[in-house]
Amino acid sequence: MTDLSNTIDIRNVTKRFGSVTAVQDLNLAVPEGCLIGFLGPNGAGKSTTIRMIMSIIYADEGGIEVLGRSALDSKDRIGYLPEERGLYRRMRVRAFLRYIGRLKGMTRASADASAANWLDRLELPEALPRRCEELSKGQQQKIQFVAAVLHDPDLIVLDEPFSGLDPVNAALLSGVIQELHDQGRTIVFSTHVLHQAEQLCDRIFLIDRGVKLLDDDIMSIRDRFRERIVNVELAEGATLPSFPGTRVVASTEHADQYELHVDDGVNEQAIMRSVIEAAPIRSVSLREPSLNDIFTRLVTKGTSQ
Repeated sequence: MTDLSNTIDIRNVTKRFGSVTAVQDLNLAVPEGCLIGFLGPNGAGKSTTIRMIMSIIYADEGGIEVLGRSALDSKDRIGYLPEERGLYRRMRVRAFLRYIGRLKGMTRASADASAANWLDRLELPEALPRRCEELSKGQQQKIQFVAAVLHDPDLIVLDEPFSGLDPVNAALLSGVIQELHDQGRTIVFSTHVLHQAEQLCDRIFLIDRGVKLLDDDIMSIRDRFRERIVNVELAEGATLPSFPGTRVVASTEHADQYELHVDDGVNEQAIMRSVIEAAPIRSVSLREPSLNDIFTRLVTKGTSQ
């Protein structure tokens, strides 16, 4: 039976493409009003899961309910930005957004007003009279986002929403997504940009090779994977000795930088003092693991949590 407090319910879902199992026995509940990030390496099953949620493809086993029904029955309450650009390239932006609005049950006037408002918010008002094919990739991505939110949906599904955006426009879009979340929208988005997921999301779903590795709120994830990491940058030509109770990870980008992962029961301040006494250093600092650290750890292990 569906939990009415959940916007999306996925129960025992499996999807195969020939001999490849893209999603395996997946259970996932997306609570109403949450902002959940779908994370995973390429080919992990993120987009397949999103397409099943949207009823673009169907599960071989199990069931999915969206807003208490199928996505097709709830389509006017859902906004969707697909990973692949779906603009009608020769249409003018105003006509394209008006057409999308009418498909979602909007009047011509309300679609035009919403489109103008959203393009102002995304700092792209000059695009309305232009053809879609005349826009840059980043501008096209903004237009697709507007098409997803034009009709004021309850559920917004964004597959790689930051694709093609420079850092300034990615930050602008992040702010808009956060505003929609603050208004109570349920938002699902798939991304490879982990620091943006860490800043935006209140929940994370991690999948790898079709299997769910993680599904929890951000605070619980941080508590569960709490770890102390000592960052060390050595002086040029110095070497770092080993320290009992730590695991050393060398930077792949900088020859003189290391991470010391401190074991439970070992005093991290004592480790930092030992580093300072043992080798000439440029800097030493303490941090907790980022979402990228947790992601790498789980995917490398490939172990369900």
